[in-house]
Amino acid sequence: MPNKTFTQTAYPDLTDFVYAQSLYPVHLKNGMSIGGGMVYPEINFTLPAMLISKETMPEVIAHYKEIITGICERARELHVPGFVAEIETLPPMTEHPAWGVAVCQTVADIIKEHEAKHGIKGAVRITPNDIREGNDLEHMWRGRQWDAMMKTFEGCAEAGAELLAIESVGGKEVHDEAVMYCDIAKSIFALSILGCADMNKLWPEIVRIAERTGATASGDTACGFGNTAMVLAEKQYIPRVFAAAVRVISAVRSLVAIECGAKGPHKDCGYEGVYVKAVTGTPISMEGRTSACAHLSPVGNVAACAADLWSNESVQNIKLLGGMAPTVSFEQLAYDCRLMNTAAQKGAAPLLRDLHADSDSKLDPQAYVLRPDVVLSISKELVTVNGYYPRAKKAASLAFSHMRKAHDSGDLTLNDKELMWLDNLSETVDALPKDAGEFTETMMDSCEKFDPKKYDM
Repeated sequence: MPNKTFTQTAYPDLTDFVYAQSLYPVHLKNGMSIGGGMVYPEINFTLPAMLISKETMPEVIAHYKEIITGICERARELHVPGFVAEIETLPPMTEHPAWGVAVCQTVADIIKEHEAKHGIKGAVRITPNDIREGNDLEHMWRGRQWDAMMKTFEGCAEAGAELLAIESVGGKEVHDEAVMYCDIAKSIFALSILGCADMNKLWPEIVRIAERTGATASGDTACGFGNTAMVLAEKQYIPRVFAAAVRVISAVRSLVAIECGAKGPHKDCGYEGVYVKAVTGTPISMEGRTSACAHLSPVGNVAACAADLWSNESVQNIKLLGGMAPTVSFEQLAYDCRLMNTAAQKGAAPLLRDLHADSDSKLDPQAYVLRPDVVLSISKELVTVNGYYPRAKKAASLAFSHMRKAHDSGDLTLNDKELMWLDNLSETVDALPKDAGEFTETMMDSCEKFDPKKYDM
């Protein structure tokens, strides 16, 4: 089946580009409709620091039982109409698919039990850890690591996971180097040439697994690219304008999942999901202020503008004064969703959306490029460009030009150092070759950790 193509944005203007509403909602088996008029919390959780082995698996399962039981009980106490529980497997749980499946089965069974007893609707999103990294990687699209990931997807779908997602890592070995040196050319190469090639191999297989098992292929995120840059910018290791541009470029890569048949909701830790929604109309999960338990960010409010699921990124199962951390985090999500849904019921969703955007966007370029109006403006130009590399190059240019115009108009504050980087990076992008083949040939020799054989190049 040929890939979908998107030549215009799903939303012509800002009227309907708002949280809780998507043009193509995802309808779950229990009646929940993601993007169908209500924002639901998506709670993501993980283990405390511990060894995961065959011997410790009973303890691992006990943690997940405790986590999801506490969440389900709090959902009932807070009258939460529905939620999504995301399980991001840790590397050993993907390397040993039976372990990941056992965790998924545990969580799914407890959710079903609480739904049968109390009517609290819940669904599981499974996100196998992408283990295709390191010196022992056989190949990106075949071999031990690939097979383990596919077995984890299929086994978890059969065990009750309704949404299939991943944070894929194709091109990440190059992008890590790009971020370290603020090399925008390598960033574009990693995301548009390597990342898109990987997505076009990975996502058709995930879609096939979803179709065989009755699950939904949801989406991919460039977390290892965009969020890595954001966290480093927050620590003042790299310029914020660079991280902002990476975020926009990453949308080109993440769109490929939808082109290959994914239906959403796009996964939370990809803030580029707002661009995916703008272009495709699929629902998205987003995280912002509620993800501070996992990482700090400058986009705590603006991230909520178009969210259909509202997530916390991830939280360890540790004891806090209020209770176990996943239960505490779930409560925070539930109250945020209650406020957004109440505003929507009163016809104030556009106002709340704009307040979320205005409260963040002037203070950081990474927030500015997530403004719904900026997202739509950039997206309308991106969809007119054919080819992943030309589109990624255009994404970078548009990001820089919007940041420059916003600073000049007083809508974005950038210091002198950021402005210097903005000028230099813009000039670098403008000087890149027009032809993808020429660009690829130029870049391949400059990437130290890149092994073209593992990409069949």
